[in-house]
Order: sequence, then C-alpha cells, then structure tokens
Amino acid sequence: MSLYNLKSNFHILVTGGAGFIGSNLCNELIQNGNQVTCLDNFATGKRKNLASIVNHQNFTLIEGDIRNLSDCQKACDGVDYILHQAALGSVPRSINDPITSNDVNVSGFLNMLVAARDAKVKRFIYAASSSTYGDSTNMPKVEDIIGKPLSPYAITKYVNELYADVFSKTYGMETIGLRYFNVFGRKQDPNGAYAAVIPKFVMQLMKHESPVIN
Repeated sequence: MSLYNLKSNFHILVTGGAGFIGSNLCNELIQNGNQVTCLDNFATGKRKNLASIVNHQNFTLIEGDIRNLSDCQKACDGVDYILHQAALGSVPRSINDPITSNDVNVSGFLNMLVAARDAKVKRFIYAASSSTYGDSTNMPKVEDIIGKPLSPYAITKYVNELYADVFSKTYGMETIGLRYFNVFGRKQDPNGAYAAVIPKFVMQLMKHESPVIN
C-alpha cells in the first residue's frame, strides 16, 4: 500500500513520527488531506522535524512511549491505519545495550499490536528490517529465504515479523512489514555514532574526505 492509496479523509497514526522517516510520512499524509496523529517520545526523533505541521489543524502530537501500553491505547483511539516507525535502530546500539533495544523493539511493538487490535485498526504497517536476512548468502534477497540473525537488533526485528504474523492469523489483523535497507532522504541526520551509511558517505564526500568502509 503506497501513500497514494491514503489520499484523504483517513485518521492515520504514525509512531516515531518525529524521526527521519516518520516525519516525512506525517508531512505527506497531511498534504494528502488526512488527519494524522504522531506518537513519539523524542528519544531519537526531533521536534524540528515536525515544525512545518505541528500547528496544522489535522495534526495531533502525543508525547508518549510505546513501552507504555496506555500511551499506545490513547494514540490508537479512532485510528484507521497505523504506520509504525517507532524503534531503536542501529546494530551497534543494540550490541552496546541489548536490553533497551529489546524493550522498545519487541515489548513496545507488542504493545502497539495489542492496542491496534483492541482499537480495530484497519491495517498495521510496520518498519521491518533487512537485518532479518542475517547471514543468508542468497542473492538476490528473497522474502522467504533468511539466515540466522547477526545482532540483537536483528533478533528484535525478526521477532516483530513473527508477532505480526501470529496476530494476523490469530486475530484477523491486516499487517504488513517493510524490510527497509539503506533508507535516505530529507531530514536525515548524518551525524552521530548511529548515522546511516549513505548520508554519512555524502557528508564526507562533500567535505572532500574519503568515505570509511568497514
């Protein structure tokens, strides 16, 4: 389902809506005439990403945490669709702190599924990850051929897919996972220890520096 199928008159929840991907989704959905609710705890998201729409009549910001079921329930009230982008990304971060990554990416994800189910949301679209392919050497990558996870982060994103599949079969929920690879674009932060590789490379090239390839 593309954003162009959500032309207008829907109430859409974007979790992690102050993040790079989430804020772009919020902007596009508002421009298409939808009512948008953003749920974010600003752990990694930035308020400046929402500056252009924060006062829009069709935009609602809920400052909350997906690790709190009550916040998820509040955010899901009256919602037609959910674009679940909230997560703690980065393989290195998960290696340094696997407990927090699991709390957010697994427990938080489960809270959102439960809240979406109870609110009878039409469809739950979530950010999956290419890390799910793990140590698979199969090329090109095919959805049903994966390997063993190579990091705590990869485990959390694979668990998301398992939970979504179970909720779909058990409760009749419509769930779709999108396995992001290297997403890049406007509002992406090239700085910091967990910056994505493409904007980091671009910034280094703009400074006439050689990109570091690990």
